[in-house]
Amino acid sequence: MKTMNHPMLEAARTLAPRIRSCSDQIEAERELPGPLFDALADAGLFKLGLPRSLGGVEIDLPCYVDVLEELGKADASTAWVVNQCSIFATYAARMPRELAREIWTDTPRCVVANTSMPTAEAVPVPGGYRVTGRQRFSSGCRHASWFAARAWIPEDGERVQKFLFVPAAEVEVLDTWKVRGMRGTGTHDFVVDGAFVPAERTVRHLGSPLVEPGPLYRLSLVLLFASGDGALALGAAQACLDAFMELAGAKTPHAMQAMLRDQPAVQVAVGQTLAALASGRAYLREAVRALWQEAVSADPLALEPRIALRLATTHCIRLAVQAVETLYNASGTTAIYEGNAIQRYFQDLHVISQHQQARQVAYELAGKHGLGLEVETTRL
Repeated sequence: MKTMNHPMLEAARTLAPRIRSCSDQIEAERELPGPLFDALADAGLFKLGLPRSLGGVEIDLPCYVDVLEELGKADASTAWVVNQCSIFATYAARMPRELAREIWTDTPRCVVANTSMPTAEAVPVPGGYRVTGRQRFSSGCRHASWFAARAWIPEDGERVQKFLFVPAAEVEVLDTWKVRGMRGTGTHDFVVDGAFVPAERTVRHLGSPLVEPGPLYRLSLVLLFASGDGALALGAAQACLDAFMELAGAKTPHAMQAMLRDQPAVQVAVGQTLAALASGRAYLREAVRALWQEAVSADPLALEPRIALRLATTHCIRLAVQAVETLYNASGTTAIYEGNAIQRYFQDLHVISQHQQARQVAYELAGKHGLGLEVETTRL
């Protein structure tokens, strides 16, 4: 399949101007505007990872990173919410189809808000669990129809992490996402207070058997999330470069005779940024392509391409951060004001840089493997 022809990439490109036109509103309201969310949902962009048997797209990973990069060019927060909701929907491939259909298909424009930390308490009761607790970092939660609380649960003589699906009506969202970048993700905390969750409306964080055969579901969620994060970071950095190009052709800095574009130092900075983003894009696509070839084969997934993708995604985020730093520094005081696009890209990429996907530990892991040492594979 040619990525350029994928309908979801065309959908992202079609919606990009509308997303960009909402950027100030997204920033101010700290969430996706309702009509924009509806448009994204109606285009199928929250179902990219959902199995076809449930009405989803079940997109292949090489196409997915292109879609996320395109969305990242339009708005990093919007792309982030799409990534979080689309990849979490791959859990539907590990749940009974009737239950997955109830959550993701029967509920119109459904997204499931989740959390990265097992801080809820799930008390076993007849037929299921009583769930209580405060959960952090739940992107897109203002638009969620369901919430996936996360807790340690005793099962078959061991403690396992599980997601427990709670209807939005039984959840309180706390207004905690008061940050300087990626504001539109609306990554608030949420609270569940004694909600009953039937035992069948749960899924293990790791290790639930697949009920769908597609190659997408052979890949770990952490690598799927990372692929989207790396792609959208590159997209946001490219948008920052585009904004800087426009500025460079219009601004003559104070006490200088030449416009920015005519200054050798600026020309070098632009050339280096072009090279960095092009190399990052090629690196990510190659790593994605190599792992996808493994996924579509009948063979077990090898360690090498998983480590390669883990390294590529982190490195692309770091490259994107470096790129916006270079462009921000070259922009002068123009970029310090609220509402300036370069300032927003700078803030967004630096918030992404604090996420676990951007941690330096990915370099350590790849280095250990390259040196012939044993590595921890939990995040692969």
